[in-house]
Amino acid sequence: MRLKNLSLAVLCAISTALPCSLGLAHTVTATPQVGEAPVRPVVVPYPAAELAPAAVAAALTRAKTSGKPVLLDFGGNWAPDCWALSGVLATPAVAAWVAQNYEVAVVNVSRFMTNMSIAKGYGVTVSVVPTVLIISPSGKLLNGDGVVALAHARQMTPQAVVDQLAAWAKLD
Repeated sequence: MRLKNLSLAVLCAISTALPCSLGLAHTVTATPQVGEAPVRPVVVPYPAAELAPAAVAAALTRAKTSGKPVLLDFGGNWAPDCWALSGVLATPAVAAWVAQNYEVAVVNVSRFMTNMSIAKGYGVTVSVVPTVLIISPSGKLLNGDGVVALAHARQMTPQAVVDQLAAWAKLD
């Protein structure tokens, strides 16, 4: 039995195609180094608000298979800090790293009038954007004390944003 468990662990470690939802933890890949230089903001990062519930449900479903945590990015297309965060997330090295380590759903809250119940379901009130929730594959909020850590993303270096995402990726 011990050899069988070791074999499953080895297969999960060497294959990204094999779902590691067999009780084995997702392995976080090395954090990209993007430096301190500013990145180009994304000015309309959030899709139509009515798409958010389906996007969140899909990310949670994928997480159960992949074993990755879910990154829920609550924001609005009117907010410069959301533009800054989205610019970092759109950087090729960061986008690839995020895809390897998270299932992602972006949630347009409009002007705090839409999709607020999604965050409320995790005991979070969105009062600033971006607000980022990290949800385990089993549906547990992992970063309850830090959901607003990226709320001032435009004042952070890109590397500081990535380092925060990397710290959250290690939570379980």
